[in-house]
Amino acid sequence: MNPPPLWTFWQPRYWLLWCGLGLLRLIVLLPQKQRMRAGSLLGKLSYHLAGKRALIAQRNIELCFPELGAKDHLALTHRHFESLGKSAIEMGMSLWISEAEIERLFVIEGLENMNEALGRGKGVLILCAHLAGVELSGRAIMTGLPPLAAMYRPNNNPMLNAIMWRSRAKSISELITKDSIRQLLRALKNKQLVWYAPDQAYTGKNSVLAEFCGIPAMSNPATTQLLKASGAALIPFFPSRLADDSGYKVQYLPIVEDLPSDDPLADTNEINRIFEQHIRRFPEQYYWVHRRFKGRPDSFSDPYETSE
Repeated sequence: MNPPPLWTFWQPRYWLLWCGLGLLRLIVLLPQKQRMRAGSLLGKLSYHLAGKRALIAQRNIELCFPELGAKDHLALTHRHFESLGKSAIEMGMSLWISEAEIERLFVIEGLENMNEALGRGKGVLILCAHLAGVELSGRAIMTGLPPLAAMYRPNNNPMLNAIMWRSRAKSISELITKDSIRQLLRALKNKQLVWYAPDQAYTGKNSVLAEFCGIPAMSNPATTQLLKASGAALIPFFPSRLADDSGYKVQYLPIVEDLPSDDPLADTNEINRIFEQHIRRFPEQYYWVHRRFKGRPDSFSDPYETSE
Protein backbone atom coordinates (compact mmCIF):
# COMPACT_ATOMS: atom_id res chain seq x y z
CA MET A 1 0.00 0.00 0.00
CA ASN A 2 1.33 3.42 -0.97
CA PRO A 3 2.15 5.83 1.87
CA PRO A 4 0.16 9.06 2.29
CA PRO A 5 1.28 12.25 0.51
CA LEU A 6 4.01 14.17 2.32
CA TRP A 7 1.83 17.26 2.69
CA THR A 8 -0.32 15.34 5.17
CA PHE A 9 2.53 15.48 7.69
CA TRP A 10 1.93 19.15 8.56
CA GLN A 11 1.72 18.70 12.34
CA PRO A 12 4.37 20.40 14.53
CA ARG A 13 5.94 17.07 15.51
CA TYR A 14 7.16 16.75 11.90
CA TRP A 15 8.56 20.28 11.52
CA LEU A 16 12.10 19.32 12.48
CA LEU A 17 12.04 16.50 9.93
CA TRP A 18 10.79 18.96 7.30
CA CYS A 19 13.77 21.22 8.08
CA GLY A 20 16.10 18.26 7.69
CA LEU A 21 14.47 17.31 4.39
CA GLY A 22 14.91 20.85 3.09
CA LEU A 23 18.59 20.87 4.09
CA LEU A 24 19.04 17.47 2.42
CA ARG A 25 17.53 18.84 -0.78
CA LEU A 26 20.05 21.70 -0.79
CA ILE A 27 22.99 19.37 -0.16
CA VAL A 28 21.97 17.15 -3.07
CA LEU A 29 22.38 20.18 -5.37
CA LEU A 30 26.11 20.23 -4.57
CA PRO A 31 28.80 18.39 -6.60
CA GLN A 32 29.35 14.79 -5.52
CA LYS A 33 32.50 15.23 -3.42
CA GLN A 34 30.96 18.16 -1.58
CA ARG A 35 27.86 16.08 -0.88
CA MET A 36 30.04 13.40 0.67
CA ARG A 37 31.94 15.97 2.74
CA ALA A 38 28.62 17.21 4.08
CA GLY A 39 27.66 13.60 4.85
CA SER A 40 30.94 13.04 6.64
CA LEU A 41 30.34 16.10 8.82
CA LEU A 42 26.80 14.89 9.53
CA GLY A 43 28.19 11.51 10.54
CA LYS A 44 30.76 13.04 12.88
CA LEU A 45 27.99 15.00 14.58
CA SER A 46 25.73 11.95 14.78
CA TYR A 47 28.47 9.96 16.51
CA HIS A 48 28.37 12.38 19.45
CA LEU A 49 24.56 12.22 19.55
CA ALA A 50 24.20 8.47 19.00
CA GLY A 51 24.59 7.41 22.62
CA LYS A 52 24.28 3.62 22.97
CA ARG A 53 24.26 3.10 19.20
CA ALA A 54 27.86 4.32 19.04
CA LEU A 55 28.76 1.84 21.78
CA ILE A 56 26.95 -0.98 19.94
CA ALA A 57 28.81 -0.20 16.72
CA GLN A 58 32.15 -0.18 18.49
CA ARG A 59 31.36 -3.44 20.27
CA ASN A 60 30.44 -5.13 16.99
CA ILE A 61 33.69 -3.92 15.46
CA GLU A 62 35.67 -5.19 18.46
CA LEU A 63 34.08 -8.63 18.09
CA CYS A 64 34.49 -8.90 14.33
CA PHE A 65 38.00 -7.46 14.12
CA PRO A 66 39.84 -8.86 17.17
CA GLU A 67 43.16 -8.45 15.36
CA LEU A 68 42.85 -4.66 15.62
CA GLY A 69 43.86 -2.67 18.69
CA ALA A 70 41.65 -0.38 20.74
CA LYS A 71 42.71 2.75 18.83
CA ASP A 72 41.91 1.11 15.52
CA HIS A 73 38.53 -0.08 16.81
CA LEU A 74 37.66 3.48 17.79
CA ALA A 75 38.96 4.92 14.52
CA LEU A 76 36.90 2.44 12.49
CA THR A 77 33.82 3.31 14.56
CA HIS A 78 34.34 6.99 13.70
CA ARG A 79 34.74 6.18 10.00
CA HIS A 80 31.59 4.09 10.18
CA PHE A 81 29.56 7.03 11.47
CA GLU A 82 30.94 9.20 8.70
CA SER A 83 29.72 6.51 6.29
CA LEU A 84 26.28 6.59 7.91
CA GLY A 85 26.14 10.35 7.37
CA LYS A 86 26.98 9.86 3.70
CA SER A 87 24.22 7.24 3.48
CA ALA A 88 21.70 9.84 4.62
CA ILE A 89 22.80 12.10 1.77
CA GLU A 90 22.53 9.18 -0.64
CA MET A 91 18.90 8.67 0.30
CA GLY A 92 18.27 12.21 -0.91
CA MET A 93 20.29 11.54 -4.03
CA SER A 94 18.14 8.51 -4.80
CA LEU A 95 15.10 10.79 -4.61
CA TRP A 96 16.31 13.71 -6.67
CA ILE A 97 19.32 13.20 -8.94
CA SER A 98 18.87 12.55 -12.65
CA GLU A 99 19.31 9.29 -14.55
CA ALA A 100 22.23 10.86 -16.41
CA GLU A 101 24.04 11.52 -13.13
CA ILE A 102 23.31 8.01 -11.91
CA GLU A 103 24.95 6.65 -15.04
CA ARG A 104 27.97 8.93 -14.52
CA LEU A 105 28.45 8.02 -10.86
CA PHE A 106 28.24 4.23 -11.13
CA VAL A 107 30.53 1.53 -12.47
CA ILE A 108 28.81 -1.85 -12.83
CA GLU A 109 30.88 -5.04 -12.84
CA GLY A 110 29.85 -8.64 -13.38
CA LEU A 111 26.76 -7.96 -15.45
CA GLU A 112 27.51 -11.17 -17.35
CA ASN A 113 26.77 -13.07 -14.12
CA MET A 114 23.32 -11.51 -13.88
CA ASN A 115 22.66 -12.20 -17.55
CA GLU A 116 23.60 -15.85 -17.00
CA ALA A 117 21.13 -16.07 -14.10
CA LEU A 118 18.37 -14.44 -16.15
CA GLY A 119 19.08 -16.83 -19.00
CA ARG A 120 18.03 -19.76 -16.83
CA GLY A 121 14.43 -18.61 -17.14
CA LYS A 122 13.60 -18.50 -13.44
CA GLY A 123 13.64 -15.93 -10.66
CA VAL A 124 16.86 -14.44 -9.30
CA LEU A 125 17.51 -13.91 -5.60
CA ILE A 126 19.93 -10.99 -5.29
CA LEU A 127 21.87 -11.60 -2.11
CA CYS A 128 22.96 -8.37 -0.46
CA ALA A 129 23.69 -6.92 2.97
CA HIS A 130 23.00 -3.63 4.72
CA LEU A 131 25.78 -1.64 3.08
CA ALA A 132 26.57 1.91 2.06
CA GLY A 133 25.16 2.87 -1.31
CA VAL A 134 22.32 0.34 -1.21
CA GLU A 135 19.58 3.01 -1.39
CA LEU A 136 21.17 4.51 -4.49
CA SER A 137 22.45 1.39 -6.24
CA GLY A 138 18.95 0.19 -7.15
CA ARG A 139 18.57 3.07 -9.57
CA ALA A 140 21.89 2.17 -11.19
CA ILE A 141 20.98 -1.45 -11.90
CA MET A 142 17.33 -1.18 -12.90
CA THR A 143 17.92 -0.32 -16.57
CA GLY A 144 17.47 -3.33 -18.82
CA LEU A 145 16.50 -5.72 -16.02
CA PRO A 146 13.14 -7.32 -15.19
CA PRO A 147 11.04 -5.77 -12.39
CA LEU A 148 12.85 -5.70 -9.06
CA ALA A 149 11.17 -6.57 -5.76
CA ALA A 150 12.75 -5.99 -2.36
CA MET A 151 12.08 -6.68 1.29
CA TYR A 152 12.05 -3.77 3.71
CA ARG A 153 11.28 -2.90 7.31
CA PRO A 154 8.78 -0.02 7.69
CA ASN A 155 10.08 2.85 9.80
CA ASN A 156 8.25 3.71 13.02
CA ASN A 157 8.13 7.39 12.00
CA PRO A 158 5.33 7.59 9.37
CA MET A 159 6.81 10.62 7.57
CA LEU A 160 10.28 9.09 7.41
CA ASN A 161 8.71 5.86 6.23
CA ALA A 162 6.92 7.76 3.44
CA ILE A 163 10.20 9.42 2.38
CA MET A 164 12.07 6.11 2.34
CA TRP A 165 9.25 4.46 0.40
CA ARG A 166 9.46 7.16 -2.28
CA SER A 167 13.22 6.75 -2.45
CA ARG A 168 13.01 2.99 -2.95
CA ALA A 169 10.08 3.20 -5.36
CA LYS A 170 12.43 4.94 -7.81
CA SER A 171 14.04 1.57 -8.51
CA ILE A 172 11.82 -1.11 -6.97
CA SER A 173 8.53 -2.20 -8.48
CA GLU A 174 7.32 -4.17 -5.45
CA LEU A 175 8.18 -3.48 -1.81
CA ILE A 176 7.65 -6.51 0.43
CA THR A 177 7.50 -6.15 4.21
CA LYS A 178 9.96 -8.29 6.13
CA ASP A 179 7.31 -10.76 7.32
CA SER A 180 5.73 -11.41 3.90
CA ILE A 181 7.75 -14.46 2.89
CA ARG A 182 4.89 -15.81 0.77
CA GLN A 183 4.82 -12.61 -1.27
CA LEU A 184 8.57 -12.83 -1.74
CA LEU A 185 8.33 -16.44 -2.87
CA ARG A 186 5.52 -15.56 -5.27
CA ALA A 187 7.72 -12.88 -6.85
CA LEU A 188 10.52 -15.42 -7.38
CA LYS A 189 8.13 -17.93 -8.91
CA ASN A 190 6.96 -15.16 -11.26
CA LYS A 191 10.58 -14.91 -12.50
CA GLN A 192 11.22 -11.57 -10.82
CA LEU A 193 14.44 -10.30 -9.34
CA VAL A 194 14.27 -10.05 -5.55
CA TRP A 195 16.73 -8.03 -3.45
CA TYR A 196 17.25 -9.94 -0.20
CA ALA A 197 19.47 -9.07 2.77
CA PRO A 198 19.47 -11.79 5.48
CA ASP A 199 22.53 -10.40 7.27
CA GLN A 200 20.93 -9.00 10.44
CA ALA A 201 20.09 -10.79 13.69
CA TYR A 202 17.07 -13.07 13.36
CA THR A 203 15.46 -14.71 16.39
CA GLY A 204 12.22 -15.86 14.81
CA LYS A 205 10.97 -19.36 14.24
CA ASN A 206 13.55 -21.73 12.71
CA SER A 207 16.45 -19.33 13.39
CA VAL A 208 19.92 -20.91 13.48
CA LEU A 209 23.11 -20.11 15.34
CA ALA A 210 25.56 -19.51 12.50
CA GLU A 211 28.92 -17.78 12.38
CA PHE A 212 29.10 -14.15 11.33
CA CYS A 213 32.67 -12.87 11.04
CA GLY A 214 33.68 -15.85 13.16
CA ILE A 215 31.24 -15.07 15.99
CA PRO A 216 28.12 -17.19 16.73
CA ALA A 217 25.10 -15.12 15.70
CA MET A 218 21.38 -15.80 15.40
CA SER A 219 20.73 -15.93 11.68
CA ASN A 220 17.94 -16.43 9.17
CA PRO A 221 18.17 -19.74 7.25
CA ALA A 222 15.23 -18.94 4.95
CA THR A 223 17.48 -18.55 1.89
CA THR A 224 17.67 -22.33 1.59
CA GLN A 225 13.89 -22.72 1.58
CA LEU A 226 13.40 -19.85 -0.88
CA LEU A 227 15.87 -21.31 -3.35
CA LYS A 228 14.45 -24.82 -3.08
CA ALA A 229 10.84 -23.71 -3.46
CA SER A 230 11.44 -21.34 -6.38
CA GLY A 231 14.41 -22.80 -8.27
CA ALA A 232 15.83 -19.27 -8.37
CA ALA A 233 19.50 -18.53 -8.96
CA LEU A 234 21.43 -16.87 -6.14
CA ILE A 235 23.55 -13.87 -7.15
CA PRO A 236 25.59 -11.94 -4.54
CA PHE A 237 25.42 -8.21 -5.21
CA PHE A 238 27.57 -5.65 -3.42
CA PRO A 239 27.71 -1.85 -3.78
CA SER A 240 30.63 0.19 -2.47
CA ARG A 241 31.78 3.81 -2.50
CA LEU A 242 34.94 4.64 -4.38
CA ALA A 243 37.83 5.56 -2.09
CA ASP A 244 37.88 9.19 -3.27
CA ASP A 245 34.09 9.59 -2.87
CA SER A 246 33.72 10.43 -6.55
CA GLY A 247 31.21 7.67 -7.22
CA TYR A 248 30.28 4.04 -6.68
CA LYS A 249 30.95 0.52 -7.88
CA VAL A 250 28.42 -2.29 -7.88
CA GLN A 251 29.42 -5.91 -8.41
CA TYR A 252 27.41 -8.95 -9.40
CA LEU A 253 29.37 -11.98 -8.24
CA PRO A 254 29.06 -15.36 -10.01
CA ILE A 255 26.01 -17.52 -9.29
CA VAL A 256 26.40 -19.48 -6.06
CA GLU A 257 26.07 -22.95 -7.55
CA ASP A 258 26.42 -25.05 -4.37
CA LEU A 259 23.33 -23.54 -2.71
CA PRO A 260 20.82 -24.70 -1.69
CA SER A 261 21.93 -27.88 0.07
CA ASP A 262 20.06 -30.13 2.48
CA ASP A 263 21.68 -28.34 5.43
CA PRO A 264 20.24 -24.84 6.11
CA LEU A 265 22.88 -24.17 8.79
CA ALA A 266 25.72 -24.93 6.40
CA ASP A 267 24.07 -22.75 3.75
CA THR A 268 23.69 -19.88 6.23
CA ASN A 269 27.34 -20.16 7.25
CA GLU A 270 28.31 -20.02 3.57
CA ILE A 271 26.17 -16.93 3.00
CA ASN A 272 27.68 -15.23 6.04
CA ARG A 273 31.16 -15.99 4.68
CA ILE A 274 30.20 -14.31 1.41
CA PHE A 275 29.14 -11.24 3.39
CA GLU A 276 32.34 -11.29 5.44
CA GLN A 277 34.55 -11.23 2.35
CA HIS A 278 32.99 -7.97 1.23
CA ILE A 279 32.73 -6.45 4.71
CA ARG A 280 36.45 -6.93 5.31
CA ARG A 281 37.22 -5.00 2.13
CA PHE A 282 35.05 -2.02 3.13
CA PRO A 283 34.55 -2.37 6.90
CA GLU A 284 33.36 1.17 7.56
CA GLN A 285 30.57 0.77 4.99
CA TYR A 286 28.73 -2.02 6.80
CA TYR A 287 25.78 -1.27 9.13
CA TRP A 288 27.42 -1.84 12.54
CA VAL A 289 24.87 0.00 14.69
CA HIS A 290 22.56 -3.03 14.58
CA ARG A 291 22.86 -5.51 17.50
CA ARG A 292 24.01 -8.34 15.27
CA PHE A 293 24.80 -10.68 18.17
CA LYS A 294 21.60 -10.29 20.20
CA GLY A 295 19.15 -13.05 21.13
CA ARG A 296 21.67 -15.86 21.48
CA PRO A 297 21.07 -18.82 23.85
CA ASP A 298 21.60 -18.26 27.56
CA SER A 299 24.91 -20.13 27.40
CA PHE A 300 26.34 -17.10 25.58
CA SER A 301 27.06 -13.83 27.31
CA ASP A 302 25.35 -10.66 26.10
CA PRO A 303 28.08 -8.66 24.34
CA TYR A 304 26.04 -5.46 24.65
CA GLU A 305 25.54 -5.41 28.42
CA THR A 306 27.74 -2.34 28.73
CA SER A 307 26.28 -0.80 25.53
CA GLU A 308 22.70 -0.47 26.76
